[in-house]
Amino acid sequence: MKASAPDPAAIAEGYRLVRSRVDAAARRSRRDPASVTVVAAVKSFGPATVRYAVAAGIADLGENYVQEAARKIPQLTERTKDGTAPRWHLIGHLQRNKARQAAALFDLIHTLDGEELALCLERIGAEHGRVIRTLLQVNVAGEDTKSGVAVAMAAGLLERLQTLRHLRVEGLMTVPPLPLDPEQSRPHFQALAELRQDLRSRGFDLVHLSMGMSADYEVAVEEGATFVRVGEAIFGPRPDRPHMRPGLAAPRI
Repeated sequence: MKASAPDPAAIAEGYRLVRSRVDAAARRSRRDPASVTVVAAVKSFGPATVRYAVAAGIADLGENYVQEAARKIPQLTERTKDGTAPRWHLIGHLQRNKARQAAALFDLIHTLDGEELALCLERIGAEHGRVIRTLLQVNVAGEDTKSGVAVAMAAGLLERLQTLRHLRVEGLMTVPPLPLDPEQSRPHFQALAELRQDLRSRGFDLVHLSMGMSADYEVAVEEGATFVRVGEAIFGPRPDRPHMRPGLAAPRI
């Protein structure tokens, strides 16, 4: 089935609704709405959709696959409303053999999931004389199918990474089980927030929490997210998946 052409008005409205709900969730938790960044997840969406997203005011774009980003990013010359290039976030699993390419493409890698990848990125950063910005992915739910370090291992890993000069871990990220009800994600988000609080009490400078997607981003903001990774709630179903998942029915966007 041929994918329908992107609708710029629908994308703009989708983003407006997501942003308004993020802002409302932040106010409910007595936070500044400006402290939460919406990362528009553009996996499977083509350059035209991304251009409309930037025109709608989206300044942060998330991609799951390095190879897809490598094809997409060079086609985009659009600037955000403040005249700068969009910021690209890697929000999918990163293999070490793609690390060099990822370091060149992305402003922030959300999915640092172990010491070997960290050392690989450190070497790449040293070669180019720059600091690579990352978030540590934590497998809060302990799922065998998910990447990320165990909660109990996070402090030890961060301690070892503190000596690296070309890698900076700026916060934590998690991908909880897909919920049928957004409230099912709350305990996982609370656990990540509590882990960050504990790690900060030990002296680790962790600013960010990347958590929450289309099915549960409002709950994530209530629990302290600084990045939410939202795709279908902005763009509608992805071209490679024409039907919504159960957790993305009418109450979502």
